[in-house]
Amino acid sequence: MTKDQYHHLLRSEFGYQTPPGQKVSRNYFPGWLSFVYYLRLVSTITHAGIVGRRGDLDDEKWAWFSHRILQIVESVGGKVNISGLEALSHQSGPVVYIANHMSLLETLVLPGIALAFNRVNFVIKEELRHYPVAKHFMIALKLIAVSRQNPRDDLKVVLREGSKFISSGCSIFIFPQATRSVEFDVEGFNTLGIKLASRNGVPVVPVAVKTDFQQNGKWIKELGPIDPHKAIYFKFGKPLVVEGKGRQTHQDVIDFIVQNLLSWGGSIKRKSAAGLSEL
Repeated sequence: MTKDQYHHLLRSEFGYQTPPGQKVSRNYFPGWLSFVYYLRLVSTITHAGIVGRRGDLDDEKWAWFSHRILQIVESVGGKVNISGLEALSHQSGPVVYIANHMSLLETLVLPGIALAFNRVNFVIKEELRHYPVAKHFMIALKLIAVSRQNPRDDLKVVLREGSKFISSGCSIFIFPQATRSVEFDVEGFNTLGIKLASRNGVPVVPVAVKTDFQQNGKWIKELGPIDPHKAIYFKFGKPLVVEGKGRQTHQDVIDFIVQNLLSWGGSIKRKSAAGLSEL
């Protein structure tokens, strides 16, 4: 399937599922699939970096690279499920996407989904702009970088830079967590996205993500082992209008993510009257 066919499917069927019957040989020894996966992943990101360094990386090529990464996931046995895109097909202006953050994978695959509907920019960690392989394409795309160490400074950057892109008709994707985690920490899910949407008068779109197929690494967080037995999910909710201080909208986003993660067998951490509890 080409990138254009993939985008047509997202717009017409409002989702995508890895075709059934795709098998990976059982003869691979432990760790081999992870090696193959990262070899192909690094090769693709390096290619994107070279294109970015030349100044030739536009949205069309970004979408192509993102689709290529989805193909790499499937080539090692990953099963991808994308759903909930109906509302986006009727959304004419920019939105602020707000998602939970499990692994590096969603940062690479989600652009190819969002770009099927509108221009998009992502809020990323500043340190990603310094990685030898990835920095050139991230800088070329002018992704919004925050430190995730000083919430006040991050808010200023997101509001300033995000507002510029939104005013030009570009949507923004933000992961309001201090760090990636397989367990969704409700208390650590901040309101940056809500504030950005409120400032610019645009709706927010909640996005539930389950990508523990690519686990976080022990030594290098971006390079953990893969588990093809764990299905990959991306589900988009309906656009929500931010009213007042946005507290209810923030809660609605959290509820959407929690409900879907639980339905997929995910893990949730949040505070209760008895203290910190796990669901």
